[in-house]
Amino acid sequence: MKRERLTQIVLVIVGLLNLSLIYFLYMDLRHSTWLLVQKNETEPMFLSFFIPVGVFLLLAARRPSEHRSMIALAAWWNISHGTVMAIQTVEAWNHGVHRNVTDVILFLVIGVVLLALLPTKREAVTPGVA
Repeated sequence: MKRERLTQIVLVIVGLLNLSLIYFLYMDLRHSTWLLVQKNETEPMFLSFFIPVGVFLLLAARRPSEHRSMIALAAWWNISHGTVMAIQTVEAWNHGVHRNVTDVILFLVIGVVLLALLPTKREAVTPGVA
């Protein structure tokens, strides 16, 4: 029971973190910073991926064992995202560009924690058999 409660707490925290990115997406779109300042048209699109994941993680927090696939998807998505960002960070450093590694570590930790707390598979119950 404690593990399920911990899973619920982590899902709510990660879900709210992802959902909070709606503010940055709004500001990027409202002020066109993605175009005028950053010259990076992928930023708003990229941020938009986080928001629905946050919503679904919040929904999964109610009954984590019923949303195992969603939790696994979010975990592996964070791990793959953190891995790509780690490669980009190393490449940036190789080209003399400083890049902070904090976000890389954050995504990898979130992914590993979600995988560690992934609910076990539920046994299928055959109707009529107790």
